Amino acid sequence: MHILLSNDDGYAADGLSSLAAALRQAAQVTVVAPERNRSGASNSLTLDRPLRASRASNGFIKVDGTPTDCVHLAITGLLDQEPDMVFAGINHGANMGDDVLYSGTVAAATEGRFLGYPAIAISLATVTQDGKHHFDTAAAVALQLLTRIQRQPLTGDLILNVNVPDVPLADVRGYQATRLGQRHKAEPVIKSHDPRGNNIYWVGPAGPEADAGPGTDFYAVRNNYVSVTPLQIDLTRHEGLQSLGQWLQGNMTQ
Repeated sequence: MHILLSNDDGYAADGLSSLAAALRQAAQVTVVAPERNRSGASNSLTLDRPLRASRASNGFIKVDGTPTDCVHLAITGLLDQEPDMVFAGINHGANMGDDVLYSGTVAAATEGRFLGYPAIAISLATVTQDGKHHFDTAAAVALQLLTRIQRQPLTGDLILNVNVPDVPLADVRGYQATRLGQRHKAEPVIKSHDPRGNNIYWVGPAGPEADAGPGTDFYAVRNNYVSVTPLQIDLTRHEGLQSLGQWLQGNMTQ
């Protein structure tokens, strides 16, 4: 099996190295990742300039683009051998609930799915950005999932969004199939000034958990379970089609 691996934290991220080392125990791995941190890039493609790819000192291929660029470039022209599936991660921080709409990690997996491959996005639900984190736990989870996939392959239309609690592997209580929870609205932007006195703004923190009860990804991770959420590309709210159709049949001039 040949796996294409990417991320949004950049080619030098600890989580990426941990994931590559783990997956290489069971498969051939090619890493194509952004040259710098591109967290929050979502599904953006770079269309206004050419992309450049080069081999980094750690052996990974780095690209001066987004996570989506990396996966798209790898599959549609960069690699001589097509992958069998795509892994994205290990992200430094959770991608739960509304996060998936912004996440570059999930976007890398989504691009793999767009191009016809089963894909997994895996994130470590770190509480802080400092200190020692258990990327080895998330890497072990990824290897367990890959081993299961090799026995029971996933369909090409499936994306798994996996969030792993930041605890030693021995403290992980198991796996739960979950749905996406929801957050409250984001915190306000943080206003500051540059050295010349001009206003600058930092995007505020994500909102706290709102819909986070049993069955959600938030609840599973909070209770030391690995959350596995199946995602789909189709954003259509199918149950709203009939009522929308009836609404559209009304007199639009009134």
